[in-house]
Amino acid sequence: MLFNKPINDLTFQDVVDFCKKEIPEGKQLDYKYLLPKNKEKFAKTIASFANALGGTIIIGVQDDKNDKPAPPFTGIAYHEKIRNSIEDIIQVYIDPIVFVDINTCVGPNNRMFVVINIPQSNLTPHLVGKSKRAYIRTGQSSRPEMIVHPSKLPWLLDHRKKSERLRHILYDKAESHFDNYLKMKNIRQDGLPVWTLSVSPLYPEEQLTDYKLLPQLIKECTTQAWFGSLPGEGYPLQPVQDGATVISNVQDIHKTTEFNVYGLLMDKRIAGETKTFNGHKARVVSVEKLAQELVLFFVTAIKYLNKISFGGSLYFRLKMSNSHALRVSLGKQKATVLEDYLRMDRTFNLAELEDGLSATIQSILQEAAWGLGIPADGEILKTLVDGFLGDIE
Repeated sequence: MLFNKPINDLTFQDVVDFCKKEIPEGKQLDYKYLLPKNKEKFAKTIASFANALGGTIIIGVQDDKNDKPAPPFTGIAYHEKIRNSIEDIIQVYIDPIVFVDINTCVGPNNRMFVVINIPQSNLTPHLVGKSKRAYIRTGQSSRPEMIVHPSKLPWLLDHRKKSERLRHILYDKAESHFDNYLKMKNIRQDGLPVWTLSVSPLYPEEQLTDYKLLPQLIKECTTQAWFGSLPGEGYPLQPVQDGATVISNVQDIHKTTEFNVYGLLMDKRIAGETKTFNGHKARVVSVEKLAQELVLFFVTAIKYLNKISFGGSLYFRLKMSNSHALRVSLGKQKATVLEDYLRMDRTFNLAELEDGLSATIQSILQEAAWGLGIPADGEILKTLVDGFLGDIE
């Protein structure tokens, strides 16, 4: 994590302060004084970051013989179309296209820095130029990028497998914390529907924040509306290894919300409530309630990921277990679930999620409702989701 704020919030002074730390170029950082005239070479740098761990390029900074930023930190002359120039280079020279975040940080005397954040990509290998070569970032000053044949990326593939294993470990630990919480409450979840929402970096690599900062971060990321809050307002915080779990202390509401320093957010709960359904007592889940939970979850996730400055590819999972015979409602529509288990997985990056939040939630909600036996009308769901998003405080 190079900066302590989202890239789009960076100012000219933020970049100056960062340069004063004298952090050298490496596997995830590159300085350039000007936008290179050799466009293919610049594309190579961008693609090499995307093929490896991701990284940041700062334009407007010279580096010294030790690859550290060299003062004075005054940036370059303001160039109105530099963003378009960078995007054109990516589109022309890199296949498939790398999606990056670009911020032009304008300061005094019409000077600017350009900060480019390149997420670790899940579309590798990204090939460069007519020769269609693949590059990875090495971090070596004499050889910052290395050619790798696209059919032979053992280092990259092995690295991704390790990251995937780490993601599975983080998920399993967070789920075990919920199970242990139920055991402490002497609650058996056999037969009870359990609803899980989770999001994490697609390829978690390193800790993105300090665990000691989590209490304050969680407080700042809490999302509230008239229909609830996430994590629950007034719920106690329980430290766990590499994270913190907010535990429900409200009668008949059994849930945990876990924040992990690697970027995982998981909300897990016993779903629904006992109601009279067609004249009989039954466990009932409403699609309206699921919409509220999705809204609270995604708004909280966006806040948290921005706070820890993660802008790469994300992995989202929706899961419901013990769903067989659960009753479901949406307005006057009612159904009984035939599925024993539901699971949905999606990948997207933070910018895509922020820009299309309502549409993303609608799509997930519609697929979830279908799996639960309710063929929900898209316009009805759009009205629901937009209304709940508008109610966020």
